[in-house]
Amino acid sequence: MANDYSRTSRVSQQVQKELARILQQEVKDPRIGMVTISGVDITRDLAYAKVFVTFLTIGDQTNDESLAGLNSAAGYVRRLLGKAMRLRIVPEVRFCFDETLTEGLRISELVSGAVKNDKVKIVVSGRVDEEDQTEEDATTDNADEESA
Repeated sequence: MANDYSRTSRVSQQVQKELARILQQEVKDPRIGMVTISGVDITRDLAYAKVFVTFLTIGDQTNDESLAGLNSAAGYVRRLLGKAMRLRIVPEVRFCFDETLTEGLRISELVSGAVKNDKVKIVVSGRVDEEDQTEEDATTDNADEESA
C-alpha cells in the first residue's frame, strides 16, 4: 500500500501545493497577476520541474508577459521552495503555459457546432430522428400518466 505512488509523483504533488502558496503569498511581481498551477512534471532524478500554469489576465496583460514574469522569478521561487520542502536536490523550476484549457474550449465549441449543424440539417430535410421521436413519445406518456 505504501508503494502505490512513486516518489516523483508524491514530490510533484507537494511541489504543486508549495508553489501555489509561494506564488500567492510571496511573489509580488505585478506582471504575474492571478496564476493557477494546473500540473507539475518532475524528472525522475528530481532535478527539473516543469510547472504548467494558466493566467487570469487583467486589463491589457498577456500570457507571454505573465510567463516572462514567472520565469524571471524562478530562482527566487526555487529558493523559497527549498526552504519549504527540505529536499536534498531542489528541482530547477521551469514555467510553461498550459494549453489544455484553451484546447478543451476549442474542441467543445467544435462539437457543439457540429451538433447544431446536424440539427439544422435534420430540420431542413424534414425527417425526425428515431431518438427524438422516442423522447417525444416518452414525454407524452409521462404527461398522460400525470393527468390521470
